[in-house]
Amino acid sequence: MNIIYLSSEVTPFAKTGGLADVAGSLPKDLQQAGVNMHIFMPNHKNIDKNKFNLKMVLRKVRLKLGKKTKEVNLFQGYLPDSTVPVYFIDKELYFNRKGLYQENGQDYPDNAERFAFFCLAALECLKILNIKPDIVHCNDWQTSLSIIYLKTIFKNTPFFQNTKTLLTLHNLAYQGLFAKEKINDLFLTENLYSPTKLEFYDKINLLKGGIVYTDLINTVSKTHSQEIQTKKFGCGLDGVLTQRKDSLYGIRNGLDYLTWNPATDQNIAQKYDPDSLNLKAPNKQKLMQLNNFPYQEHTPVISIISRLVPEKGFELILEKLPEILNMDIKFIVLGQGLPKIESQLQKLAEQFPEKLRVHLKHDENLARYIYAGSDIFLIPSKFEPCGLSQMISLKYGTVPIAYPTGGLKDTIIDIDQNYEKGNGYFFQNYTSSDFIKTLQRALHCYHNDKIKWIQAQRNGMFQDLSWTASAKEYIKLYEKLMVNKNVATKSCVKAIS
Repeated sequence: MNIIYLSSEVTPFAKTGGLADVAGSLPKDLQQAGVNMHIFMPNHKNIDKNKFNLKMVLRKVRLKLGKKTKEVNLFQGYLPDSTVPVYFIDKELYFNRKGLYQENGQDYPDNAERFAFFCLAALECLKILNIKPDIVHCNDWQTSLSIIYLKTIFKNTPFFQNTKTLLTLHNLAYQGLFAKEKINDLFLTENLYSPTKLEFYDKINLLKGGIVYTDLINTVSKTHSQEIQTKKFGCGLDGVLTQRKDSLYGIRNGLDYLTWNPATDQNIAQKYDPDSLNLKAPNKQKLMQLNNFPYQEHTPVISIISRLVPEKGFELILEKLPEILNMDIKFIVLGQGLPKIESQLQKLAEQFPEKLRVHLKHDENLARYIYAGSDIFLIPSKFEPCGLSQMISLKYGTVPIAYPTGGLKDTIIDIDQNYEKGNGYFFQNYTSSDFIKTLQRALHCYHNDKIKWIQAQRNGMFQDLSWTASAKEYIKLYEKLMVNKNVATKSCVKAIS
């Protein structure tokens, strides 16, 4: 199978969130399983061509885009430690920017044209390189136009005859909404601006268009695939997704154990595994040192690594944080987000200097010590399509506390409900009172039932959350598409806007 994997960001080349981690990991496992993978992404300004040994493979290729003609260069490299080729669509006009999607908190006004160019250029470059795709695997709104183009303007192109499409939904909150006047800038005809296609509350919705036109859809956990068919989690697209429920699947994201594994991690103070949990202690000691806390072996360390935004549960945390900080604990926060939340956390850090440290930045080195050295990890998200931090904390034997939503529900099991498999704690009601009661439940176990606590740690560390199992599920979807290669997809979406 020839799979073309399109993503607007890929680790380690360019990253703003979890999409990049998926795009930098999943294709490697798929390639190892025998799938022929090719990744396409924009050549963002921050990508170091020398560091990644990128080579130009196409120079000043002239592409006819609607009534316009534009030139594009194409560079090629490889995912580190793999044979997966990565192709970089190079156009300074669109991708020589400080940010990937925005700057100073504001989206680039030409984002529609930028990603339309990326999608069209990727498809045209496939023809020039003679890489004929069996399946084009797209991710989120930035690549949804590739699906739309394949099903419309490239519909009768022999090169793409029988090419099938898969759209992975990572975060429905971002949909690619643009003014309806942009339809011509997207190289599309105005008849596509209709309630059954791209129209959405008087705007163009590129993600909706991808959902309408793609052959199959998946999101990044089984629970979330059900949640997004409801008004609570569907972000306005629940009706479209419900109509396409027979083509909608849930596949949990995985964790790259070559990167995240305390048994092999060269960037922590002491390696350890489920059978040597006593060696986790030096990492706690180092974490305390990095935060200018005195090391107290039996004082639990509670931590959170997150974007500082309400949907990540900070309304719950901030309401109860003074109460928490009056307990015998240490609390560490790492992340950036809304200025209001950052300010509230900083004020509390000043008020409780012996208990709270707040790091308003991205720091992977500190993050590793937080995962390895903490006792309890908080993920109180109101919604979480999959989540990566809980999988890392589980692998590092740091017990998570979470609200049972999306991928959190699929990866965490409450130790009080299932001793044999339990690896963390859930608060069932999204309230500050239930959150604090659950934290107290975990702290009681930490202090009074070490056997049970260690059982939770070991259960989490032994759990297989690798990409290997998830890659097998993607291969099943690919095979389903290959079986149906000669069956034309028929959109059955009714007017929803």
